[in-house]
Amino acid sequence: MTRILIIDGHPDPDGGHFIHAAADAYAEGAATAYELKRIAVAKLNFPILRSPEEWQKGEVPPDIAEAQEALRWADHVVIFYPLWLGDLPALLKGFFEQVARPGFAFSYTDKGFPKKLLKGRSARVVVTMGMPSPLYRFVYRAHSVKSLERNFLQFVGFKPVRHSIIGSIDASARRRLRWLERMRNLGTKGA
Repeated sequence: MTRILIIDGHPDPDGGHFIHAAADAYAEGAATAYELKRIAVAKLNFPILRSPEEWQKGEVPPDIAEAQEALRWADHVVIFYPLWLGDLPALLKGFFEQVARPGFAFSYTDKGFPKKLLKGRSARVVVTMGMPSPLYRFVYRAHSVKSLERNFLQFVGFKPVRHSIIGSIDASARRRLRWLERMRNLGTKGA
């Protein structure tokens, strides 16, 4: 892999959030050996889709068209987001709805499942949360991560899809520093 796209899915564009620091650490590691592009979803301008017609036939907003080109360019995509109310933040979900339009991410076929138009790419999902990660994994079954992986990434062709679940994010500064180092190492490996 030579081209990595980092998607920072935190809806607050201001710094100071751990998810921004994790994305920065990954980028620092990856910059040593890979071409990089970044998308900060909070800085994009796009409306929420309100009908199937809008999704299938509506005009693609300029910021979304640029994001689609970055996805087409990438060999590996890393998505960072904080868990909000047990799921992706609404802005990130709206971004994926805009990006994953028919004709770009997949195309309908006469038989069976749609054709996956983003094959040949891999992905990593990095999610942070206040609860301990084992609670999220085993009690809540990591449902938002699994949903993103299955219903978007794998559906349009990403394979393999891996994830990093960072729990108890406010537990200690030492723990956060260890996670930042892990993100830097993953970036260095392009994983």
